[in-house]
Formats: sequence, C-alpha cells, structure tokens
Amino acid sequence: MASSDEDDGFPTDYEIAQSVDTDPITEVVEPLGLAADDLDLYGDDTAKLTFDAIERVRESDRDNGEMILVTGMTPTPMGEGKTVTTVGLSQAFNHIGEDALAAIREPSLGPVFGVKGGAAGGGYSQVLPMEDINLHFTGDLHALTSAHNLISTMLDNHIKQGNELDIAVNWVEWPRAMDMNDRVLRETVVGLGGDVTGVPREDGFILTAASELMAVLCLADDLADLKERVARIIVAYDEDGDPVTADDIEATGAVTILLKDALKPNIVQTIEGTPAFVHGGPFANIAHGTNSLIADDVARKLSDYLITEAGFGSDLGAEKFMNVVCRFGEMEPAAVTLVASIRALKYHGKDMWPADLDALEETDVEAVRGGFENLDAHVRNLRKFGVPVVVALNRFPGDADEEVQAVLDHCRDDLGVEAAESTVFGEGGEGGADLARKLMTAIDEDDEEFEYLYDVDDSIEEKIETIATEIYGAESVTFQSSAQDDIERMESLGFDDVPVVMSKTFHSLSDTAEWKGAPTGWELEIQEIYPSAGAGFLVALTSDVLTLPGLPADPAAAEMDIDPDGTVSGLF
Repeated sequence: MASSDEDDGFPTDYEIAQSVDTDPITEVVEPLGLAADDLDLYGDDTAKLTFDAIERVRESDRDNGEMILVTGMTPTPMGEGKTVTTVGLSQAFNHIGEDALAAIREPSLGPVFGVKGGAAGGGYSQVLPMEDINLHFTGDLHALTSAHNLISTMLDNHIKQGNELDIAVNWVEWPRAMDMNDRVLRETVVGLGGDVTGVPREDGFILTAASELMAVLCLADDLADLKERVARIIVAYDEDGDPVTADDIEATGAVTILLKDALKPNIVQTIEGTPAFVHGGPFANIAHGTNSLIADDVARKLSDYLITEAGFGSDLGAEKFMNVVCRFGEMEPAAVTLVASIRALKYHGKDMWPADLDALEETDVEAVRGGFENLDAHVRNLRKFGVPVVVALNRFPGDADEEVQAVLDHCRDDLGVEAAESTVFGEGGEGGADLARKLMTAIDEDDEEFEYLYDVDDSIEEKIETIATEIYGAESVTFQSSAQDDIERMESLGFDDVPVVMSKTFHSLSDTAEWKGAPTGWELEIQEIYPSAGAGFLVALTSDVLTLPGLPADPAAAEMDIDPDGTVSGLF
C-alpha cells in the first residue's frame, strides 16, 4: 500500500507506475549474471527463476550478501510503510553505488479489494508492473487456492467413499480456501443434499494467504522438500485422536504438481530498475509472515545487500523471522531497520483506539513524545537478537519539522541508535540514501553475535513464556485447560522441539488491541495450541484468529474502474 498521504496534485501510485517505461526483465537481470534461459517469462517485464538457475546460483562460490530486515513499530490500521521502505531502500543502496535487491511478499486479492489496497510499495518506490502484481500476477495465489481445495476435496471424498481411515468428521482441521474477503463463508455446512452428495459436517473458508500451504511453500528448500512438507500436513484426526495427513489421503503428489511452478520465485523490477523478488505471502500471526526462503537465499547470492521484510510490527513479524525463518534458512540479518512514523507515534501517545486519522494530522510534539515508549520497546526487543538497529522515520507530507526532529533526537540521544528520515515515497531511492549509509555503517561497526530468543529444545510452555515476557512485555502467561491438553497432545505427537508461532493482535504489543504504548503488568492467556506440521512449527492462539477478513463499509473495490482503452483507476 502507499505509505504516504498524497498531496493535492501528487500523482496516484497507478499514474506513477504507468508513467515508467520498464526495461525487459531479461535486461534487468543481466547484471546479476542471469540469462534469458534462466527465466520462465510472463510477458516482457515479469519472470520466474528456473529450478536449474536456482541450483546454480546457490552452488556458486560467491559470498552471501548482507541481509537487512525491514520491520516496524506497532502500526495504525493504515500501516506505516514497511513495503515502501523495503522497495525504496533497495533503490537507495543502488543510488549510492551499492548492489542491492529487494524481496517482498505477494499481495492477496482480499486486502487489494478490501481496506489496505495493494502491497507493491507506493509512490516512487514501487515494484512493477504494479497492476499485475496486485491482481493475478503469475498465478501463485490461484495455484495455492487450487492446491488447498484439492486437499479439502480428497478429504471429503475419502469420508464419502467409506472412510477407511476412520476420520472423525467433527475433527477435520482443513477448511476450504479462497483469495477474497468474503466473511459469510467463515462458517459453513457442507455435504447437504442427501447421501449422494456426501457426509454433512461443519466447515468454513480461510483466506488463501492463511493456508498452511502458503507457509509450506515459503519455507520449502526445493521441490523435494516441498513434497515432504505437503505430505506431513495434518488435515484431520481419527476417532482415536491420531493425526491424518495429506499423505494418508493420497493428496501429496497432486498437490505438489499444482505448486510446482508457484515454488519458483518471481522476479520483477522497481521503478528505478532495481531487480526485486516478489514471492509468497503467509500471514504474520498464524504463520511466519515473510516472503519465501528460496527468494531470500538466491537474492543473497546475487547482491551485496538484500532488503527483505517481515509483516506487522516487530513483535510479530521480526520475532518470527529471527526465531523461525532464520533457523530454517540457516541465515541471520546483518541489521534491522525499524520503520516508524509520526502518525503511529501520535497514535500511541494519544492512546487512541480506534484510530482517528484526522486527529493524527494535527501537529502535536508532546503526543509524538508520548508514543516513544512503543518505539523504545521495539528497539529494545530487536537488540535482544544481537543485531544493530537503525530507525527509519517514514516522513509524511504533513509531518512538522519539530515533530521529526524530536524523533531523530530521541533515537540518537536517548536510545543510542541511529535514525534517518525516509522520503522514498516521494523521492525514490534518493530519499533513502541517508538511511542506507547509516545501515552500512551500523553493519560495519557491529561486533555482536546473532542469537535466538529461545532454544527449540525448551519446553512448549517455556518458549511461549519467553516470547510473552521478553517481547510482548507480559508479566506472566496462563494456559487454559484446553491449551494444557493441547500441550500434552503436541508432546505425545513429537512436536515439542519445534519453534512456536504466536498469534495475537497486531494493534498492540499486548494481547488487547485497545492497549497502546508498551503495556506492562498484564497476563497473556493461551487458548489453543495446534501444529503446522508441514511448515514445521506450533501455533499458539491468544484469541480467536480472523483467517477470513470481511470487506469494510466502503471497500476499495467500489472505487475501482477500467476505461474502454484498458486504463485502470482506483487501484492502489
């Protein structure tokens, strides 16, 4: 989404995108040592990297480039500009003469037509072709939707055809999926219409991005690993409480076939011609919230600096990146840039819920200072992983100079971290040059060792308590009786030595959306724990998770249109 308010007369993201003449993608990747034979082309400006090219790049003797993670403070509902910062920062490194690539997640159609709009950056820091990326792109989301629903179909067919596996129809864990925010399908009943139709049972839909298959795709190392991960996905339990997997219902091969091309990372370019990988898009609460490991792995080999992004605030996206993604990918970030905004600082300084965005436009230095406790908590948390932190203040047009200076002074004088204004939305790479230089300095001067927050051999309770107290600021954790039963079952199934993905609200560091700043002295309550066996982690729920959002009162789709000549309007 666009991360800066648009001044009167400032062109829309779509208008900016349409004004740029892109180079053929075959020419864009030439400096990376890639040729046309290394690409599966989707038109002139989009491609997928072939499996042969992926293997060759990985096995090359070139050193891995430095990886910079982009994360953020607790955002307002409109977001504070992580994606635009990721794209803009990759351009900024190239602007100052360094070789850099970007890696971001693919947009989901649900948010595109809902409230947030697209996820291709914004202003003069976007990836192109903007309209294709935000819509059908290379078909990855469609492939995932089909693969997910194939499992659903084979599962219900198995039950209908005699249920040899003795699946408990009230213990089916695999819903249907769709790439649209259609709230009425969250809870459904299937199998109605008599014996010829099937066995009636409760069911529902989730957004494709919330499917475990999305997490599996983004964590798979190669096609063989993808197939192994698909095989062990738990889709149901039998009458004895034993897990039933995708392999048990003989879905593994067909599902992997559907995902074969989706596993290949997509390559496009930014407005300034920087190559960018746009691949995958798992949820950052019930999954790990970053683009694919394959994309990061290849991009590190092809550049001196890779700019990658984690979803939501650092308490969700960055924590999972460090503890889950870095473990599985055997990698570590060289630095983190924490995106902040005057708007978000006021949001926390005014303790405002829900956000009154109009009120946040008023100059209020004291409210900005009041929001420092949230910013400070995110900086402290990130430092626990042993990585240098540089704050990126994403400047919006209405931000007052005195507000901006207050943030920069606080970071340098009180927190002891570097900070830089980022104006990449309006100025492209040039607007992030100072940020890029500060990150390079931070990497060069860093002498700390990267470390995980917990050991995977810690007990399930210990891992959860560590995240809750060290990252969220909770005083303690309680486990509902059902969650305690879940822990015993996870231990009996052998899932006690895997990372834990915590699922909680992204509106607050705490588990209560209305609590702003950095709440302390509260108790985190765990309601449920279940395995994402294919992905390789446990999910701990702190509240009901909305895995199929609905459209707002004024959905973005209502403002979209297309002229007879094909000109699109309203897409952002």
